[in-house]
Amino acid sequence: MTYTDKTHKRYTITSALPYANGPVHIGHLAGVYIPADIYARYLRSAGEEVLFIGGSDEHGVPITIKARKEGCTPQDIVDRYHAIIRDSFAELGISFDIYSRTSCAEHHHTAADFFTRLHDKGSFIEKTSQQYYDEEAGQFLADRYITGTCPHCGNEHAYGDQCEACGTSLAATDLINPKSTLSGNPPVLRETKHWYLPLDQDEPWLRRWILEGHKEDWKSNVYGQCKSWIDAGLQPRAVTRDLDWGVKVPLTNAEGKVLYVWFDAPIGYISFTKQLKGNDWEKWWKDKDTKLVHFIGKDNIVFHCIIFPAMLHADGSYIMPDNVPANEFLNLEGDKISTSRNWAVWLHEYLRDFAGKQDVLRYTLCANAPETKDNDFTWRDFQLKNNSELVAILGNFVNRTVVLTHKFFDGHVPAQGELSDLDRETLAELATYPERIGRSIETYRFREALSEMMNLARLGNKYLTETEPWKIAKTDLQRAATVLNISLQICANLAILCEPFLPFTAEKLRVMLAMEQLPWREAGKALLEEKHSIGQAELLFEKIEDAAIEAQVARLQQTKQQNELAAWQPAQVKPIVSFDDFGRVDIRVGTVLECTKVPKADKLLQFKIEDGMGTRTIVSGIAKHYPDPAALVGKQVCFIANFAPRKLKGVESQGMILSAEDKDGRLVLITPSDMVAAGCGVG
Repeated sequence: MTYTDKTHKRYTITSALPYANGPVHIGHLAGVYIPADIYARYLRSAGEEVLFIGGSDEHGVPITIKARKEGCTPQDIVDRYHAIIRDSFAELGISFDIYSRTSCAEHHHTAADFFTRLHDKGSFIEKTSQQYYDEEAGQFLADRYITGTCPHCGNEHAYGDQCEACGTSLAATDLINPKSTLSGNPPVLRETKHWYLPLDQDEPWLRRWILEGHKEDWKSNVYGQCKSWIDAGLQPRAVTRDLDWGVKVPLTNAEGKVLYVWFDAPIGYISFTKQLKGNDWEKWWKDKDTKLVHFIGKDNIVFHCIIFPAMLHADGSYIMPDNVPANEFLNLEGDKISTSRNWAVWLHEYLRDFAGKQDVLRYTLCANAPETKDNDFTWRDFQLKNNSELVAILGNFVNRTVVLTHKFFDGHVPAQGELSDLDRETLAELATYPERIGRSIETYRFREALSEMMNLARLGNKYLTETEPWKIAKTDLQRAATVLNISLQICANLAILCEPFLPFTAEKLRVMLAMEQLPWREAGKALLEEKHSIGQAELLFEKIEDAAIEAQVARLQQTKQQNELAAWQPAQVKPIVSFDDFGRVDIRVGTVLECTKVPKADKLLQFKIEDGMGTRTIVSGIAKHYPDPAALVGKQVCFIANFAPRKLKGVESQGMILSAEDKDGRLVLITPSDMVAAGCGVG
């Protein structure tokens, strides 16, 4: 490497496989794909041999559940979302060398062959256990096909693996009153046989490899989670399950069984590598001079640091991951991102709503990356990052430099001339940025690296502001030439150093400066020769107006309201009362003669009601639900006739009008379905 000890010939970079039962959102991007892409782009620029692998995870129960709900096949589901995910990644500039899928034939063959090798070596143990079975559907039930009451919080809609109300991990047998989601019937327990990876036998070498070998270089969240699992004692883990969607278990006595998705998915990294034409796949996976790095979210730490390494170790011919720089979670507007609640910013929708602004999202998500703790994305901060940083700092510096070069030197790089102390200090500081940014990227501190890149733009802005070439050009054109030469050199360096973070901006900048894409080693020095002709100034970034942000906030607010409606449940029934207690309440029907708003009381309406014995006045707090009180005249309402009178805003109310509160908070008057005589009792 350029800045660290050179110990590897090549780099295999993997990014967690997104699940193909929905599109990707900003949480996926901030946690996995943008950091991985920055790392891969930087290494390529630094002259390293890199393979950046991605693909869709297309097996598992959530996909079969979605297919059942939509009345289609699992293949229909994965075909739809694989295309959306693949195309969205490409449009965002995620520079995979290959993006494949686990439903392809090469993957099925590779995963089945991997299982067979381990089976033939005796790496698995066979265990028979009791699992839930749906007698009507005629199949064993995966955890997500079982619902019941959570034993911890009483939520009646908990799944067989987790209660989403309280977040507790569960076993299906923990549920109270379990039911099959296939038939609605209570399942029965039946014996079934599966193959297990004996992680308890791997514990000694995993302890040495992780707890002793990676204490210093793995992130604290990764190391800490691994230590917690190992210290608690590793247990055998099933690698097969009873399901009809997935990689078939390649054994004669395994009818109706597939490889567990957590076992087959990471093998996808290997099977995808095999699909590259003319590629010696083994050098990326079996050569000890190759550095393997997994980019994942924190929910995948155990799979990539303990289980997948145990699989590779059992085979015996593969390299182990050198690092697993897992990030924490990104929240949205202060709330946890949730695909089931549609509480997310979906990438394909962002690309539609903010066409041409891929780098604004890349910048914001990198600047807010949850590297050490959960972080938050807000639309207001997104706007601020664009307007106050990308537009006002980076874009402003480049635009001023190019415009002034055309104004005073006809778009040609002027001679550098004699340097002042400030010039020399600026050039000396410029020379430090490639190493500063590179070190941060190599140590997976991407927020820090991005900040350093923007500091170079800040350096350029500060230099221009202090030297004021637009003023001195009137009296000392040679001095203005020196200033603009140095400013242009900073711009050219930014075209190299911003590329891992902002690839579309880097391309625009190269076109503007009429320069080729240069490698990282060229950065830190003068890159544009005297008299070199540059292009016209174009805005690198445009201001994002309030209206665009307000539309996104309004969409989220609508989603929140829809979620609240979907989660609504009737209030608990009040304590039991006797018939005699109920009989003391006199509920009658009255006809509305007049209805007006109570002065200086936004919530109150004043009713004049014919009650069969005359008229009475009743005040009711439903004004905001009935903005046109006059429209209620002539309608009939139910009211309690024997409440003691009470004054409300100076008006004596002689009863209570009955209304029902809907799940969205609206109050709806209780009215008889047919007209009846005023004064009729209700009972």
